[in-house]
This record gives sequence, structure tokens and C-alpha cells, in this order.
Amino acid sequence: MSGQSTSGAPQRRTFLMMLPLIAFIGLAVLFWFRLGSGDISRIPSALIGRPAPQTALPELAGLQDNGAQVPGLDPAAFKGKVSLVNVWASWCVPCHDEAPLLTELAKDKRFQLVGINYKDAADNARRFLGRYGNPFGRVGVDANGRASIEWGVYGVPETFVVGREGTIVYKLVGPITPDNLRTVLMPQMEKALKAGS
Repeated sequence: MSGQSTSGAPQRRTFLMMLPLIAFIGLAVLFWFRLGSGDISRIPSALIGRPAPQTALPELAGLQDNGAQVPGLDPAAFKGKVSLVNVWASWCVPCHDEAPLLTELAKDKRFQLVGINYKDAADNARRFLGRYGNPFGRVGVDANGRASIEWGVYGVPETFVVGREGTIVYKLVGPITPDNLRTVLMPQMEKALKAGS
């Protein structure tokens, strides 16, 4: 009888030792499914409905358009115009993917395209824009990333729609794709263009 009582103790001890591992695996599976099921482009922004940050950014030195220096970011440039603000970097792989779509968007003169170059070397940024074409009427350099924090940027690329009053009306996290351009971004732009016109 004493042999039966001692064999149950190692099994109970083994189960108790495995309990943290079982709990960890359960939590990992739960987090995996919760994180994997969400659309990162729909991460809410606390800045929607608020004025765009009033941070001026310097120009990208040496970036020219028709022989004139492309200006940096001036918050006053948002007043009275609908703006598409794209945060990008030459080292960002998805930024290369979305660059041709931004070039196409630049053909629509109903709104202005503004670029925020995030933590990038000036030579690399100019080379990037030289490769794809510069869609931006203004390019502000955010060398240390502080301005992007004020914009609530999680990572590049991110794109904001700023209404005529200088208020952020939409935020797209991740690259612009043909699908989200057609189904999400252009409808948001159209809504901003109709508001206050």
C-alpha cells in the first residue's frame, strides 16, 4: 500500500512543474490569434479630430523641383488645403512598394502631398526620390524622430489625411496598397475634399 501512495506524488509533482508551461503556451496562443487577427492599418489614433502637430521641419537639403529648393514642413501650409501627409524613409522596404502609388496620387491637384522623411540620411532620401520621382510638394526632415512621435507614428510608412482646417481626419498605418487606396484612402480623401468646400 505504501508503494501506491508514493507513485502518485511524482505524477502530481510533474503536473505542477508542467503547469506554468501549459499556462504560457495557452497565453501565447491567445496573443498570437488576437494580434494576428487585427488589421494594423486600422489602429486608432488619438489625434483624429485634433489639429495636426505644429512642428516645423527643415527642408531636405539639395532636393529641388524645377531648379527651386523643395520647402520643408510648415504647419501653416495645412490651412485651407486638404493634405496627404506620408511618413517615409529610404531604408523602409514597404515605402519602396508604395512610392509608385504616391507618384500617381500627386497627379490629383485637388490636394497637396507632404512628406516627412523619418530618420534618414539626406543622400539616401534624395536618391530614393530620384528613383521613383518626388510626389511631394513639401518634404520635412525628421532626423531624430521627435516630430513623428508628435504625429503618433508607430513606424514607417504611415499616412495621414489632414482637412482644410488643419485637423487630422484619418490615419493609415502601413503602406498604401492598390486595395486600401481604392477602398479606404481615396474615400477618406473625397470626404475631406467635400467637407468645407
